[in-house]
Amino acid sequence: MKKEIRIFSPGTVSNVSCGFDVLGFCLDHIGDEMVVRITEEKGISITKIEGYDLPFETEKNMAGVSAMALIKDFQPDIGFEIEIYKRIKPGSGIGSSAASAAGSVFAINELLGRPYNKIQLTQFAMKGEAIASQSEHADNLAPAIFGGFVLVKSLDPLEILDLPTPEELYAVIIHPQIEIKTSEARAILPKAISMKEAITQWSNLGSLVHALHTQDYELMRRSLQDVVAEPYRSKLIPHFEEVKQATISAGALGHGISGSGPSMFALAKGESSAIALEKAMREVYQNSEIDFETYVSKVNKEGIKVMTIS
Repeated sequence: MKKEIRIFSPGTVSNVSCGFDVLGFCLDHIGDEMVVRITEEKGISITKIEGYDLPFETEKNMAGVSAMALIKDFQPDIGFEIEIYKRIKPGSGIGSSAASAAGSVFAINELLGRPYNKIQLTQFAMKGEAIASQSEHADNLAPAIFGGFVLVKSLDPLEILDLPTPEELYAVIIHPQIEIKTSEARAILPKAISMKEAITQWSNLGSLVHALHTQDYELMRRSLQDVVAEPYRSKLIPHFEEVKQATISAGALGHGISGSGPSMFALAKGESSAIALEKAMREVYQNSEIDFETYVSKVNKEGIKVMTIS
């Protein structure tokens, strides 16, 4: 049995405009690292956290809670200690809590010889993710575990659909250095929407899924519209409309809020187009007093990656 593993647990974009709570995709080169090792003492202990101030108490930490859900089910005669090297800022909107929750269960599963499949790992990870959002949902977790684009068809029973990723598709992220808590961003949403809005949203989602299957970038452009969450959540994000107009003018396939914000994403066909979108985003925020970071990323089809195992 292997004793120690180091993994890369990637950031993710959820909702993807028209796919509120059901659609997400996985980013590359943006993520956390975690080290998990087997211990003789049973249970889960978090021994090291670098990057951001997170709780060491297992029951308060996303990685700890999801790991506890796994070992409660498996009942191993060993324990695990976890080191977290946090690179994704909590509250960033690019799956910080999901990276922790998914990473720990993925790593433990590898050390145990992979007794659980990806659906089961997502179920365990949902217990940790619920600490951040006050509800169990999988549109950040599933892309991290499955890779690529995923559609969460059902939570009970959990059903995840792998969607194809067009080869030339790039994501561009801008992360304003402010924090928006997922629970607060959910609370701002209306409890009900009109029939017209519902029809528009599910029409856009259906056509976006078709566009991914057919690599139809122009259909993708016409589908990446959100009439459910964006009208409300965009008010929490400084310069949202300016960034949206700048990216659309620069040729974006679509622009939206990543998760609950404050990060925003744009999709592009080809790397050169993505670089142009990044430039357009930066130009908007360079005239503000808000610090920010930008990323250009291919869609990560693999998901969580094993860096070393021994």
